Amino acid sequence: MKSNNRIAAIDIGTNSFHLVIVELQQNNSFKLLDKQREVIRLGSHKGEDLSVISEGEIEKAVDILKNYKMLAEHYGASVRAVATSAVREAENKDKFVKTVKEKTGIDIEVIDGRTEAKLIFYGIMNAIDVTEKNVLCLDIGGGSSEFIYAEKGNPVITESVKIGAVRLSKKFFPDFILRKDSIEACQSYVEAQITYIKNLIEGKKIDQVIGASGTIVAAAILVQELFNKPVKKSINKLSFTSDELNFVYREIINRKTPAERISLPGMELKRADIIPAGIIILKTIFDLFGIKNITLSEYALREGIIYETILKQSTVKN
Repeated sequence: MKSNNRIAAIDIGTNSFHLVIVELQQNNSFKLLDKQREVIRLGSHKGEDLSVISEGEIEKAVDILKNYKMLAEHYGASVRAVATSAVREAENKDKFVKTVKEKTGIDIEVIDGRTEAKLIFYGIMNAIDVTEKNVLCLDIGGGSSEFIYAEKGNPVITESVKIGAVRLSKKFFPDFILRKDSIEACQSYVEAQITYIKNLIEGKKIDQVIGASGTIVAAAILVQELFNKPVKKSINKLSFTSDELNFVYREIINRKTPAERISLPGMELKRADIIPAGIIILKTIFDLFGIKNITLSEYALREGIIYETILKQSTVKN
């Protein structure tokens, strides 16, 4: 029995799938009932860039989504599933969406980059109060990175760039082994891709830089471990400095293979292969934008999906 006050939001990303199930409260806030995360790479096995989702990836995706659907049904939650970079770019996008619908009953919304950026911001503003500040928000995913500049809670610039930890690993480190020329090529490429965003926000006042998801969360956890900081229950509002990031960057780049990187305290096993590309993106953004400090948001795209769904429901009611 579905209740219209429970929502299951599914984020079909390039490096992982996320599920959050929430119960809506009186004041349009929500209470977390359950959450799941599965690492799955879409578009990483075949074709150039992220151009093809392989048969094996489709099968694994269907298995994960079947489980997510069962969990949503257990809670009586309505399902809203959103797919980002890898699916929107895949040549066989339609086949992927159709197969998932046939085998799981889940309708997937494939969203464009700007919509993704806006939903990420909706998530962030529910985790951190940004109503009185001008903020720059960053989210480095597997296939793309999102940049949001917001003034007092209003997103003014929402941009998505085709740089992500899986995409750039495939492009510059296909065997996940680091070489000096590949590292330099990757840095130059990232800089070339994001210079226009730097120009867009040039001269704008930034009170706070906020980061969400994948690479940025992984970097924060590595900082916590490598600097022996007290472990907190939640990553929300954790922060780290450019100096701390530079230290983590050096530790990662000096370890040429995934096997060497796994030994780093705080390194997630399934991220050791793609973390160099992610950390190069993050450090290049820090350097280019002159960022000194970043604060983490526990909420991102999936909570943004929930917030937007609540907004839509309250509009319909009114």
